[in-house]
This record gives sequence, C-alpha cells and structure tokens, in this order.
Amino acid sequence: MSLKIGDKIPFFSAYNQFGRNIVSEDIIGKKTVLFFYPKDDTYVCTKEACSFRDAYSVFSEHDIQVYGISGDGIVEHKAFATKHSLNYTLLSDDQHRIRDLFGVPRSFLGLLPGRVTYCIDNEGYILSIINSAFGSDYHVKEALNTFNIRD
Repeated sequence: MSLKIGDKIPFFSAYNQFGRNIVSEDIIGKKTVLFFYPKDDTYVCTKEACSFRDAYSVFSEHDIQVYGISGDGIVEHKAFATKHSLNYTLLSDDQHRIRDLFGVPRSFLGLLPGRVTYCIDNEGYILSIINSAFGSDYHVKEALNTFNIRD
C-alpha cells in the first residue's frame, strides 16, 4: 500500500551513518524532506545526493531537515557521506522495511528500488510525493517548490 498526500508517515526506526538509531518521531516537529534512492555511489544517486547537499543550506535556512534513505548499510553510508561531503543524515534501510511502509515502488522491471521523495510537514503529514527515476536535481527543485522556496 502506497502512502498518499495527506497521510501521516508511519512509525519507523533506522540507523544513520554514525550508528545512531533514528525513529520517525525524531522527524515530527520539523518540516522534512525524506528521499529514497536506490544505491550509494552510483552515478544518478550520487548526483541526487550531491544536489541535496548543495541545496542543504537553503533547506536549513527554512528549518527543513533532509534525510536520504537507501538499502545500503551504515558502513557504506558513512563512506558515501564522507566521500561526497554530505551534510545531512543518511538512513540505512537494509531490509527495505521503511521503503515497504511508504510503498516506494520498484523501478526498472521491478529489480531496482525506486527513487521517491516525500515532503513532510512539521506534524508528520505528507505534503507532496515526487516520484521520478531520472533527473537528479528534479527532486530538489520540486521539494523547494513544495515548501514555496525560490532559490
């Protein structure tokens, strides 16, 4: 079952690149961009991650936190974040449980995890869902539009 605009995000728990457990309640209370991507250090995923890195100061100025989620483990996330100077939190969803809770579809003949971004208000409700397999900076631009931010 896929989440829709207006739905409240489900409870989830995941470890970040520093081994700290993050739960969905940590997200509530602040506007959030939560982006699911297929894999660390692949071409399009790296471009997308770096696009969020480059726009992070704009999100931060508007009190919006950014989280990236993929099936990679903590060690891979830490190396990926360090290599590309990522300035936001990456969450490990190595069992794809969070992806399944959100209903993020598989792409490319059902073989690869999809690329979907959720913009969430400070009460935990979904404001927009950006679902596009391509366009690494498209998700950033649409997230900024969701929060009425012109960069």
